Amino acid sequence: MLNTIETLKGMLSPLPAYWNSLAESVPGEIIRRPAALGEWSALQCLYHLLDAERLVFPARVRIFLSGGDAFPAFNPDEEGTDYSRMSPVEVAREFARHRGDNLRLLEQVQPQHMALEARHAELGMVTLAQMLNEWVAHDLNHTIQAERALMQAFLPGSGPWRHYFKDHDMDGT
Repeated sequence: MLNTIETLKGMLSPLPAYWNSLAESVPGEIIRRPAALGEWSALQCLYHLLDAERLVFPARVRIFLSGGDAFPAFNPDEEGTDYSRMSPVEVAREFARHRGDNLRLLEQVQPQHMALEARHAELGMVTLAQMLNEWVAHDLNHTIQAERALMQAFLPGSGPWRHYFKDHDMDGT
């Protein structure tokens, strides 16, 4: 079964090291470059992941485990935090710290908890298992989004190989 607690934790565990590596090695002009006008840069994806790690997922897990019956939706455009005064390395380290805290929080989740229900403000009744699966999918979604933004700096220089990346090439060439 894919959504076992250990599998979910295993998927959530490696991302901080990945982001730390990017933040330490990718030049600022590349990590701050959006894939296209109006899209997030890799760093903005990390900002959002940090918000989710600080404000969204731990609060939701605690609501489920405490028997709470509802939790609000999260709108990143209205509720996001301004991390622009922090370096990418500082943001990645803060993300890693919160992810570590949240992995320890997930140690409290037992198989019988996976069926617990609470009402999401927009989606209606959801289970803890569904929310934990969404957490993993959310991580992967924004990692893909960040990688797509990073890729843009290298596509123009890839010469005849560029056409292999047409699904991700925001210049449309």
